[in-house]
Amino acid sequence: MDFLAYIIVGLVAGFLAKMIMPGARNEPSGFLGTMLLGIVGAVIGGWTWNIFLHRPGATGIDPGSIFVAFIGSCIVIGLLRLFDRSGANV
Repeated sequence: MDFLAYIIVGLVAGFLAKMIMPGARNEPSGFLGTMLLGIVGAVIGGWTWNIFLHRPGATGIDPGSIFVAFIGSCIVIGLLRLFDRSGANV
């Protein structure tokens, strides 16, 4: 997947993940935070998808890639909350 596709899929997936798992004020947010969350989610989701299903995960701008990136973004949000040291429980 090229860089522009990662940005577009990352924005959509990050936005959807933030809608499903809203968080505290100290979590990354805004345009850049949501985009980075989605891009990291696309990488994590694609890697996980490839390991467990032996198929490519995020491959372009399509619903399947957005779904994989969304699942990866939710995993990233969960990990951020799991290892959060501020003590804020959401």
